[in-house]
Formats: sequence, structure tokens, C-alpha cells
Amino acid sequence: MCFHTRIVSTAKQLELHFGVTRSDKLKEENAELIYHHANGYSHQQFWVIPQQRKDHMTPMMWGLLPFNKPGADHEAYYKKAIPWGAGLNAQAEKLFDHWMYKHSALTKRCIVPLSGFYEPHTCEKPKNFKVPYYFEQKDSPIISLAGIYSITPDKYVTFSILTKEASEGSKYAIIHNKKNRDGEHRQVVPLAKDQIDAWLSDDLGEDDVFEIINNDLPQDQINAYSVSKDLFSRNIDSNREDIIDHVEYPQVQIPY
Repeated sequence: MCFHTRIVSTAKQLELHFGVTRSDKLKEENAELIYHHANGYSHQQFWVIPQQRKDHMTPMMWGLLPFNKPGADHEAYYKKAIPWGAGLNAQAEKLFDHWMYKHSALTKRCIVPLSGFYEPHTCEKPKNFKVPYYFEQKDSPIISLAGIYSITPDKYVTFSILTKEASEGSKYAIIHNKKNRDGEHRQVVPLAKDQIDAWLSDDLGEDDVFEIINNDLPQDQINAYSVSKDLFSRNIDSNREDIIDHVEYPQVQIPY
């Protein structure tokens, strides 16, 4: 599951990369949403490109809220939803079945631009020794993740990052090697450049959506390496520039 991310591109850089723009009001505010390490459980705001306004990017809060309940109660909702991931990730396999997801599957898909994301690797020895890994796209400063969003009756706009089952032996499964409660390895759904417009298209049916999900950015275009264990420390500030510096661990027995 993807709960830790990094985005260091400025708003202007994102606009140029995707050919989108912010509203005039947001330009005047000149706000930047930059995080060297964003812990999803803090539910920060991120720039997101929504299907309903494909030529725009807008701030959304990370953590999907129910579309039919007031967003003003989001803190209580997120606290209650922690055992289920607090809306940070949405299982792609359930897009058209889950009561929260199916409302967004055809009309509220989105692109979540990131510099990269972090996942833990669990070593056999010592037991439960976790090493954080940083994932990024090899040929681009920005990786585009597939997501969905919702709008509450009181206009809170929130999003979730899609995940799918990672195939055995893949880079995702080898590094993020601890299975979930369903016995699966999971991964995000990064999109190739030529899939971005398609993901935001209003013309997709259910089969088309899964066609994109099942043929996402090839893993050989993803770079991954181990970084400081400060990333998962509650007592050390990990939202800092050097958090993505490579750190080697003798406990890790994989070629990444």
C-alpha cells in the first residue's frame, strides 16, 4: 500500500509538465504543495488533475471521503477509518463494486503527480527489520499515479491512490514484500505518458478502465533504492531534502 510520498516540483513546473493551469485565485495565492516526505495519515493537500477539469490542477486532500457525507467531519472519519487505510488507497479490483469507489470510477478519475513514493522492505533477519525504499520514474522528474476523487455535499474534494495486486517476482513484490491481510502484494498504478489523457477521458467504459490499469507503466521504467530509516521514525523529522539519499543495509538480500 502507498502511504508515504514525495513531491518537490513547483506548481509552475507541474503546469508545464502536464499542460494544465491553476485557477487565477490559486495563482494569486502562490501556494506551493511541496513535501520531501508526506505521511498520508496527516492528510495533506496535493495538486491533482481531475477528470471533470482535465486542463486544470486543483488542491485535494489525500484520503477519500464518502461522497454522501459532510467533509467537515473528516478528522473523526479518518480516525475511525485508520484500520482500513483512512481512504489513502483504493483497490482497483473493487472500483465498480465498492460503494465509495463506484461513484467515482467513471466520472471522477484523476492523475496524482508525485516525484516518487516510499515503501517498506521487511528483512528476514533481524525479524521485522524494515528498510524504506524510494521509488521514482527513471526518465521523468514526475511519476503520474492513477487515482479517484470525491466531492462531499459541503464541497470537500478528496482523493485516493489506486493500487492493484503486484505480480509475483516483480520489483514491487520483491521490495514491498510483506503481504496484506488478503495475502497479496500490492502496488500503485503508475501511468505511461500516453495513458494520461486516456485515464481522464469521459469515453471509457469498465473494460477500458481495467485495460489501462492492467497495462500501466512497465516496471523496468521504475528505479528503486533504499533510504534512511529516519523515514519511518516518529521522533525524527523526515520531511527534509536528504531523505532520498541512498543508504545501504547489509540485512537486505535483494539486488535493489
